[in-house]
Amino acid sequence: MRKLAIGTALSGALALAGLAAPAASAAGTPDLTFAGVTVNNGKPIVVGISKAVTVPVSYTLTRPKDLVIDQKKTFQAVILYRGTLRTMPNEVDPDAAPNCTPTTTTDTTVTESCTETITVDPGDSLFDAADATTWKAAGLYAHADGTVSDDYLHNETDVSIWGNLASVNVQRAAKVTANASPEPVTKGKTLTVKGKLTRANWESLKYTGYQGRTVLLQFKADGGSYKNVKAITSGTGGALSTTVTATKSGTYRFVFTGTATTAAKASAGDHVTVR
Repeated sequence: MRKLAIGTALSGALALAGLAAPAASAAGTPDLTFAGVTVNNGKPIVVGISKAVTVPVSYTLTRPKDLVIDQKKTFQAVILYRGTLRTMPNEVDPDAAPNCTPTTTTDTTVTESCTETITVDPGDSLFDAADATTWKAAGLYAHADGTVSDDYLHNETDVSIWGNLASVNVQRAAKVTANASPEPVTKGKTLTVKGKLTRANWESLKYTGYQGRTVLLQFKADGGSYKNVKAITSGTGGALSTTVTATKSGTYRFVFTGTATTAAKASAGDHVTVR
């Protein structure tokens, strides 16, 4: 699809101090209604340190029947932002023009079912720990009139944004490791399980230790399913360490259940043979 030129349409506009979404009845603002906005299928957006995450967005748009939105000079889309429209520390736009299909038409309006995708790139879209929070969705309309030649440039852009249409949590991805030793172990002897809990740091683009978090040690006997053994707290640098008495062969793992800012994660299992 054609790359959406929202970035051009908004150039400088969102940076204006005190920008707020105009009321739908304001002069020059089209009567648009964005409804039923769903971001990432209602799930948190979990972002690591290198891989961009593609976020699906769906919504219903009702517009005046005579309003033409060509995504060249007139644009509409849903964007994601944190904070408020007046103080917007960060925002991300869709990658391409929304795909909209008319569903209902009256004498004066057209209602369309729209989908779009927004890419959240840790190296480009997220900047610091403050971005791990609740973001909001906003409906955007922009109209740009410009004259461009080799000798003359003129551009005027009108932007309207309707905020707080939906919300979604943006979370740091976590990593957990687990290693049980000694292997094999004699029945009744002490088994030590160590590991590490880390999470994405979007400033350094590295995984760093997550200290002071509750992590579950789980055990799955051969042929069985995982069950909780005990809860421990991650130490300095996210270090995990605990001991158990070896009773039967099976697999140990650590499970981090997540926080508001950091996604849940389970380590790979480490199998231990008990003799």
